Order: sequence, then C-alpha cells, then structure tokens
Amino acid sequence: MKKIPLHTKIFVGLFLGVVVGLVFGPEARKIEFVGTIFIRLITMVVVPLVFFSLSLGTASLGDIKKLGRVGLKAFLYFTLTTALAITIGLLAANFFKPGSGLNEEVKQELFKNYQQAAQTRIQAVQERPSLLSVLVNIVPTNPIKAMAEGEMLQVIFLALIFGLCLTLISAEKARPVLNFFEGANETVLQAVNLVMKFAPYGVLALLASIIGQFGLGILVTLLKYALVTILGLAFHALVVDGFLIKFLGGMNPARFFKGTSEAMLIAFSTSSSNATIPVALESLDGLKVKREYSSFVVPLGATINMDGTALYQGVAAVFIAQIYGIPLSLGAQATIVLMAILASIGTAGVPGAGMIMLAMVLKQIGVPLEGVALILGVDRLLDMCRTTVNMIGNMAASVIIHRSEEKNKSVLASE
Repeated sequence: MKKIPLHTKIFVGLFLGVVVGLVFGPEARKIEFVGTIFIRLITMVVVPLVFFSLSLGTASLGDIKKLGRVGLKAFLYFTLTTALAITIGLLAANFFKPGSGLNEEVKQELFKNYQQAAQTRIQAVQERPSLLSVLVNIVPTNPIKAMAEGEMLQVIFLALIFGLCLTLISAEKARPVLNFFEGANETVLQAVNLVMKFAPYGVLALLASIIGQFGLGILVTLLKYALVTILGLAFHALVVDGFLIKFLGGMNPARFFKGTSEAMLIAFSTSSSNATIPVALESLDGLKVKREYSSFVVPLGATINMDGTALYQGVAAVFIAQIYGIPLSLGAQATIVLMAILASIGTAGVPGAGMIMLAMVLKQIGVPLEGVALILGVDRLLDMCRTTVNMIGNMAASVIIHRSEEKNKSVLASE
C-alpha cells in the first residue's frame, strides 16, 4: 500500500465511496464522521500554512531591491495575470454552470443539511457585507483573534505586513526570524502531507454519504466541473499567455511552446512548480532568454505566481456554491478574486497545496468545506494541468521581461 501513489488511493476512495453509497443508500451516512474528521484536519492546517508561507513569500520580495526594475515588472506582471486567470475561471463557471442540473429536491436537501450544520455561515451568505466593508475588515484589530477565528483575509493581511517588515529591517536581525519561519513552514507542509494521507478515507466516507442520499446524478456534475476547469486552463495558457508572448515578448508562441515542452511535461507529471524550476531554466536558455532574468523570475514565480491555481479556485468555488444552491453575489466573487491573488503569493509549489488554499477561499465566502470532497477525486488530474499552466506563466514572464530589459538597454546605449 505504501508504494501506491496518493492520487491513486484517492481515486480508489472515490470509486469505493460511490459503490458504498449505491449499495447501502442512506445508511452510508453512518460513516460520514470519518469525512468530517478529514475536513477538520484540512481546516486545522490552513491558518498556519497561509501565515508562514505567505510571510516567507513576501519576505522573498526583498530581492526586488537588488534587481529593482526587473523585480517590480515581475511582481506587476504576476499580479495582473493572476487576476486575469481568476476572472477567466469565474466567467467560465458562471457561463457553463457546471454545478447546475441537479434535481431541485437534491439541491434543497444539500442546502438544508448545510443550514443545519453551519447556521452562522448561512447567515453570512444571506447577509453578505458590501465589498467596501470587506476591504475595511481586512485590517485586523486583534491579530490573535483573527487567527483563532480563521478570518483568512485578516490573516493574509497580517502575513503580508509581517513579510514586508522582514524585508525592511537589517538582514542580520531578520535572519533568525526567517530561519524560524522556514522551519515552521516546512513543519506545516509536513502536516499537510500527513493530512492528505487521510484523504482517501475522507473522500470515501463523504462521497458514500452523498451518493447514498442523492444517487449518481451528482457525479455527472463532477465531470462537467473537470471539463470546464480544463477548458479554462487551456484558454489561459494558449490564448492569453500566447497573446502576451507574441505581443509583449516578441516571440512566436509556437516556438515558445515547443522550446518549453520538456518543462511542461515535468510540471504535468510531478504537479510541482518547485521541481520544474531547473528544467524550466534550461528550456529558457534554449530560447536565448538570459539567466540574469530567468534565474530571478522563474523561482520568484514558483512562489508568488499561480495562474492555474487561481483559475481553478475560481471554478471550484463557484461550482461548489452551485452544487449547494448558494448564490454568490458580485461582491462575493470580487472577494474570490482578491483572495486568489493574495493566496497565490503564499501557495507552496508542491502537489496538493492549491486544494488547501481552496478551503481557505470557501471559508471566507461562506461555502461549505464539505464540498471539497466532491472534487478531490479529480483533483490529481486538475493539479497536473494547473501546475503546467503555472509554469507556462512563469516562463512567459521571463521571455517578456527579457525583451523589455534588453530594449531598455538598447535605448540607454543609443542615448
């Protein structure tokens, strides 16, 4: 069993959950507590993961002082493309409505169960604050309370401020704190790995309960969700990144995709941005992108640029809300955009981290975390796809910044 990959175990859990749900019907709810424990474990690691990883990600931007213009361009480019990716994800989910089509009685039952389990969050959904109120409330009055109550936007704000301050103090004083944060972050990532080992059993229990109550109809919507996500990722990589490579990078997109194909295969097979960095740098060398740019942009992008992950979070959040029949206002979807941008800075470049970040987004907008179980069965495939899009974005940024900086050098030389 130890040799079986985790994603295979999760798929087996998905299959067995369907079988148990069909065989035992409503009686399958008796094992739902196993899934509830899994959801609680996910919730347990979200706050420390976000705080430590996001603080470190922000502190790493201290390199901007050394590279000045290059760092600023990279950061602005990453922020804009991430915002664009999450917007594409939201538009795709709202247009194709992958979570719709369920029997209305099923939706009402799901929503009723959700109401009984989380009345306070339902009230937050029905009486959602304005976007202005959300922006004001990002600033915590009590940081410890924000962490204890899982107010994720406030935790993110606190982590950003903390990371920024670490770049402003002397390196000598910051180093002990950074060493502690790096150790704490590695510890939390190990905790994530342990939690994910429990995922196959959590998925089995939660899906058995859902299938036992509502039948196979809900699996059709899961297939729609996977297809919409892949369609959105393909559009962003081929159309958006292709356009930017052509007109900002001055490179033929076909040449770019051919030259970086090996890096894309590594990203797809490992689902790890960090593991792909060495191959990505070699691929960019072959495209004549100077190392002085790529060696800064690609590692930085692996930390703070997650276009594919942001797009996936948008589709997944809307999908789960549609499954539960929970309407998401324009303000709520704007909150998703904001959180996806901020969360992408702290999303670890390792397999499965995007799913943990999704739990954070769902919690903030009042959508039940139990919905995560619905998408875990196909998450491995989607993780491979979104990691590939993440790395395409990082390599595209290197091409674009290389061209921009070389043009600046030419202008300065001519003067």
